[in-house]
Amino acid sequence: MRVATKGVIRTPPRAFVPHAFALLCVALLLLVIVRLPWAGDLGIHAATIERLRHDPLHPGNPLVDADTPSPYYSPWTLLLGCLAKATGLGTFVVLRVAALAGVALLVTGVGHFVRTFSTRRGVMPLAVLCLLLLWGPGLFNWSGFLGLNSLALTISYPSTFALGLSFHFWALLRKALGPAAGWRVFLGLGVLWAVILLSHQFTGVVASFGALAMVLGARPWPGRAVLLRVAGGLALGFGVLALWPYYSFFDLLGAGGLEEIHRSLYRNLLPHFGLALLGVAALAVRWRRDRRDPLVIFFALGAAMFAAGGLTGHYSWGRVLPAALIPAQVAAALEVFEAGAARRAFAALLGAALLLGAWTQAGTVGYVVPRGALPGPVAAKYRPPWTGYHWLTSSRVRVRYGDVVMAKTFPARQIPAYGPYTVAPGYPDFFLPDEGERGEAVRKYFAPGTARAERLGILRRYGVRWVVAYPGDGGLRADDPALRRTSVGPRGQVLYEVVG
Repeated sequence: MRVATKGVIRTPPRAFVPHAFALLCVALLLLVIVRLPWAGDLGIHAATIERLRHDPLHPGNPLVDADTPSPYYSPWTLLLGCLAKATGLGTFVVLRVAALAGVALLVTGVGHFVRTFSTRRGVMPLAVLCLLLLWGPGLFNWSGFLGLNSLALTISYPSTFALGLSFHFWALLRKALGPAAGWRVFLGLGVLWAVILLSHQFTGVVASFGALAMVLGARPWPGRAVLLRVAGGLALGFGVLALWPYYSFFDLLGAGGLEEIHRSLYRNLLPHFGLALLGVAALAVRWRRDRRDPLVIFFALGAAMFAAGGLTGHYSWGRVLPAALIPAQVAAALEVFEAGAARRAFAALLGAALLLGAWTQAGTVGYVVPRGALPGPVAAKYRPPWTGYHWLTSSRVRVRYGDVVMAKTFPARQIPAYGPYTVAPGYPDFFLPDEGERGEAVRKYFAPGTARAERLGILRRYGVRWVVAYPGDGGLRADDPALRRTSVGPRGQVLYEVVG
């Protein structure tokens, strides 16, 4: 709505509210990049850049000293590794560059995609707010999920880059299906689709569902020539996937061992995602207007696969949930600008839901403001990030690139970020044939009943030069002649050099 004053049409102040709050959220994310909180999978992404920096052609396993492929070696991480090698920038500086690129792609991608549905001025910032805040009254963090707190912790991950590309991909495909673009456009879209899949496989599935929804919901229905070009782009995309030299994409289809990790995606659905039901209501209204609405089809595809994963025990399929959440959140933003008697009531409900979502994720401010400066209720929502292992590679300690460190699972998720390897990977590794043996070796080394000779044999077998252990972890005694106490880190961790 615009107000005319003395012949000049002006936008009412409330129209700028979504812009202001969206800008605040983006500014908060930019400040988070400066801090780059240590959490989740940051270690493996940093380790991937480290390996590519040292050898872009044959980087080997990112976590352990083994010559194996890895799905973390994607077009995006290869570019980041080459940037690190060419400029000499530190790995965590490069991760900040990746985060900036991810945020830029995400914000521009959301705008690009939303404008294919509506050109109303306030839709894009409101869609950004819905994607960041319309989740649930309970905090939920996971890579590939766009909640504000979740994004703050995963902002430098390939999933953020892939999601940003996905929004652009859907927008470009939607445009190409309209006036029937030429072959080069569809072939380019095929390559873009492959890059998304190679960069973050779960987000690639979400991108694929979105692309299918854009085709099925296109009006008018694409003719034979257009569908032929779509097939050509798809074929080229499959070719890129097949020829990618750093890992076999199609071998991932047989990967196992991920179901238990993802079981939690099916718990506490209403606390984690309940506010998005407003978007589902908006989708229902859109479905009544158009039975082939692309957002409705997108939601249906994502919801069906999510439900199938829960019913069959394939809990890793739960990672497709953004394919249901994203169209619902975008639909909620669009519905506010649709004509209708219930528009004001829906806008009020959505505003209340966004405020509740913002309060749920208020702890995100703690990543840019000292906890002591936060109001008590906000500080209670703040979850401190991990400490990290910078102290291992200081000039005084001298743990070098490529050294092997014996450590339990939690330290093993961070140590490779600084250049060393660990005996067993801190994350499941489908391409590592002796993953089970390595995990068992770490368990035996720290187990209380293991003989000294067997512990020494494990250290020799894997070429271990250092041991990181908390008091009470087990392993060789602190006064064992095979170890020399070198340094003490946060929370009483001790670094021992293997000397015997």
